[in-house]
Amino acid sequence: MIKFSQLNENQKQAVIDDSDHIRIIAGAGSGKTRVLTMRIAYLIEEKQVRPYHILAITFTNKAAREMKTRINDMLGDAGTGCWISTIHSLCMRILSEDISALNYPKNFTVVDADDQRQILKEAYKEIGIEKKEYPYGVMLDYIADNKYMGVDPEKAMDFTYGEERLINKAKVYAYYDNRLKKLYALDFDDLILFTTRLFRLHPVILEKWAKKFHYIHVDEFQDVDKEQYFLIKQLSSVHDHVYVVGDPDQTIFTWRGADVNIIVNFDKDFPDTKTIVLNQNYRSTNNILSGANSVIKNNKARVDKELFSKNGDGSKIIHKTCMSEQGEANYVANQIIKLRGDGYNYSDMAVLYRANYLSREVEKVLIENRIPYVIYGGLRFYERMEVKDILSYLRMITRGDDLAFIRIINTPRRGIGQKTLDAIQAMAIEKNMSMYDVIRNGLYPKNRDTFDHFVHMVEKWKEDMKNGDLELLLQEVLDDSGYRTMLEKDNETERLENVKSLLDDIKQYAQDYPDSSLDEYLQMISLYTDRASEETSDAVSLCTIHSAKGLEFEVVFVIGLSEGIFPSERTLAEGQKGLEEERRLAYVAYTRAKKLLYLSESNSFSYVIQSAKLPSRFIKEIDDEFIDHVDEKPTFKKSGIFDEDLVIHDKKKEKPKDDLYRNGDTVIHKIYGEGVVIGIDNGVLQIAFAFPHGIKKILAGHPSIRKKGKEDFS
Repeated sequence: MIKFSQLNENQKQAVIDDSDHIRIIAGAGSGKTRVLTMRIAYLIEEKQVRPYHILAITFTNKAAREMKTRINDMLGDAGTGCWISTIHSLCMRILSEDISALNYPKNFTVVDADDQRQILKEAYKEIGIEKKEYPYGVMLDYIADNKYMGVDPEKAMDFTYGEERLINKAKVYAYYDNRLKKLYALDFDDLILFTTRLFRLHPVILEKWAKKFHYIHVDEFQDVDKEQYFLIKQLSSVHDHVYVVGDPDQTIFTWRGADVNIIVNFDKDFPDTKTIVLNQNYRSTNNILSGANSVIKNNKARVDKELFSKNGDGSKIIHKTCMSEQGEANYVANQIIKLRGDGYNYSDMAVLYRANYLSREVEKVLIENRIPYVIYGGLRFYERMEVKDILSYLRMITRGDDLAFIRIINTPRRGIGQKTLDAIQAMAIEKNMSMYDVIRNGLYPKNRDTFDHFVHMVEKWKEDMKNGDLELLLQEVLDDSGYRTMLEKDNETERLENVKSLLDDIKQYAQDYPDSSLDEYLQMISLYTDRASEETSDAVSLCTIHSAKGLEFEVVFVIGLSEGIFPSERTLAEGQKGLEEERRLAYVAYTRAKKLLYLSESNSFSYVIQSAKLPSRFIKEIDDEFIDHVDEKPTFKKSGIFDEDLVIHDKKKEKPKDDLYRNGDTVIHKIYGEGVVIGIDNGVLQIAFAFPHGIKKILAGHPSIRKKGKEDFS
């Protein structure tokens, strides 16, 4: 039974309208899934349409399952038989019946992400290239882009113009394409491309399928690309009933091929289109919505709408300018602590950012304050491949351990194979020395020039380390090793951003602790990579705004709102089109918040954008009546809890001296808590901490520890 009483007037109109072409502009949190499922139920119950004549295309399996469940709840068995699936599942069904017309067997294989990586692994081995230089994700994007542009492997090779990296990519593409053909296999991109090709080449087959679907519905229509839209038009070529639901203001996946003009110009493709706007939001308060509205109205490529809510005005949006990235992270952590005290769960809160590298400082502060968090759809900063690579280079300077050596000796590629590494490792074990010492002492006769060059680099860095300039040292490592050039050649923007963020990190550390060494920095980093704490379901979510699409939280922090960061500098280079995409991203970020929205930025220098930071236009575009700009000066409370922009690491604090510690002393550690010194060796303390941490070795001068004082007993 359809309960129209659950719908507002616009929602009801969207359910019962009988126009041939209907475009539903569904604002954030406006109940579009309810409308879409009721629409299908209405066609079945009121219009007597057979379920098997109804097609609904979703973009996730989760959304398809939810729609099926809701229709079943409303209609019971009467709703069984609707075609509700992702566009890829639909194509698989079509091809499983008719792909033989393209000389493929009906029992073709569909390769998943693991299968794709295995094929790339085979290709890399045959061609002689490394995953670290050509990450699988980047390579698969290259292959997909070529496929969608109609560029086969031969044409891709023609477009390399003799450039080695492009030649290697084209070789991998050729291997990948040939491997799929031999297996009679398709990847997910092929599912759509093969289906549209099948319909183009065989009109009789197209007519058969188009006759099946009297009513076609498309969810998240703002995210479709040109090939998917072409498929939708092919399937509607007989009965010509198309019902699309989406929001142009939430088109944020153009880098995947989504085209905002498809939904904006839908009424030009179908002039009889009826457009219905769903603008009542059931998620957020009016101050949040009005702030988001005042930003997005600056875009031209959109269908005009103004979201409103009956949830009341609520609190104004809060904006904070901080003195540094560290101060910004401290501000966020402080608010989380306060909100936790006010009764919010950690899982009610999310920290959103434009790019993955921006999580670094927030992660550190959350760990220091034992605030549980999860990275939604990504890796923790210090676990990312390029960050671990560079930290391994730095470990080669201070420790020269075998794990670091193995990780970076062939990154970038230096022609060192696994057999060579195995031989060096065996020799190191036999002679009871490190692998680095084996090549430094010239004990391995092969690849002498390569190893001598590597040793020369490391020894040079060791000398340069003595001047104490950690920032300059890291710059030298990036340049001398060729690591920076490797990323730049392959246009690895995100990985470069992470490396530059690491530069910001070591620069900040050197400023906070001018007397500290590289070894102390590396030891400090190890604290943030120790995952001793147990996983918990009650945790703050950290994620990019792209990953947050479709999610909602009671409280949202959007950090890094500086020009060049958000909006992104590289997207701004695309002109008005790029700026409007960034503004849509801000709109999506702001409308994830239900009750409280915090916006923040810092005015320090950033290596990522190579300049001092200025507040984002996406803050300035919010009308003053909807936002509070809180005190921009750092303040301090004597309560022992940091406040707003107060830096947790007191920059003026002196390093404790080695002779301050004795066996048996009780110390306090920022993460491990209370421990007892059980040994001292050349300035390194051996400290026993409570379970589960156990015994740790920590430099006596490390800023993370201090002796337990009288104040700890009060």
